Amino acid sequence: MAKNILWIPGPTEVRPEILAECARPMIGHRSKAMTALTERLDPHLKLAFGLAQGSTAHVAVHTCAATGMMESSLRGVGPKVLCLVNGSFSKRFAEIAEQVGKTVVKLSVPMGQSVSMNDLETALREKGPFDAVTLVSNETSAGVRTPLAEVAAVMKKFPDVMLLVDLVSYIAGAPVDFDANRMDFAFAGIQKALALPPGLTVACASQRYLENAKNQKLRGFYLDPINIIEGHEQRATPATPAISLYYALAKQLEDISAGVMLYDANKGKTGAAAWRARFDEHLTMVKTCEAWAERQGLKYLAVPALRSPTVSCIEKGDLDVAALIAGLKEKGHEIGNGYGDLKDKSFRIGHMGDHTNTRLKEMLAQLDVVVDQLRRAAPQAR
Repeated sequence: MAKNILWIPGPTEVRPEILAECARPMIGHRSKAMTALTERLDPHLKLAFGLAQGSTAHVAVHTCAATGMMESSLRGVGPKVLCLVNGSFSKRFAEIAEQVGKTVVKLSVPMGQSVSMNDLETALREKGPFDAVTLVSNETSAGVRTPLAEVAAVMKKFPDVMLLVDLVSYIAGAPVDFDANRMDFAFAGIQKALALPPGLTVACASQRYLENAKNQKLRGFYLDPINIIEGHEQRATPATPAISLYYALAKQLEDISAGVMLYDANKGKTGAAAWRARFDEHLTMVKTCEAWAERQGLKYLAVPALRSPTVSCIEKGDLDVAALIAGLKEKGHEIGNGYGDLKDKSFRIGHMGDHTNTRLKEMLAQLDVVVDQLRRAAPQAR
């Protein structure tokens, strides 16, 4: 039976040549070969995180899910944390902060919205002082992003507060600009817009975050951010890493920087220009999805200015979500149901990673057929 093409919000579709990298023979994780493999990563990770010229930030890779890195980031900051909550994963960030013993203040808005900058500044000024703010840049559960530059403008007024940012469905799909956006610790799993099998997390830490983290007690071992960052830089990971995934990550990062997957007018671009072109192609895909939803009379959960560049969360309208997903799977494509409180009330399309706008249009054409069939079967729903 043919495999369905994945359009879920992650894991996303992985190219065969990337999967082939995972089948390479094993090497010793303390060998020169492993050092050489790890050194392939750093120049491209700096492009992925959008580090400024002369940046003192540190990039790293760790073998764990991004949820583990949520915990790791919190182990390097002081006791009081402001958590911005606008969906299931930002809620998880807050829950982890509580479970590792932080004093947590939540600034919450309904799913599909983003915290207002006025409310953020008020909370920082009136409910602090805080040691850190947690933020999910792109809520995969709701298809909504929080404007990073606007957050940075507020955070600059509170220079002693660390900013911890989940980039899980954002990195490699949109510009991070770690330094310009005043981040202190940012991280992402590799199974979303990086289009890789899950199992590794990429991270970036500011110099001041590391200096502060060294003063924190009870950082643990496997998720100690100092162990992670220094272990990567010294080419001596704190434990045996997922070597097969390192090969895949190195290949994918090199391909992105070389512009291998770019198409149309973007072909031939390399380096930072190739990464910017990749971001632009993600914007093209979300515009294609927006046009499709409007044509079908369906509404996005998020307002236009806050829509994710990588995940479209669309309200179900008159459609049966389960039947919609099942009908499309029969045609060789798989989209996702809503997440958490949004299950069966919305559906999500993950237009990210190495997907192209041409392939997206082909999938949406099949989705048109399924929508038409469902509406013909239940005309009274219209």
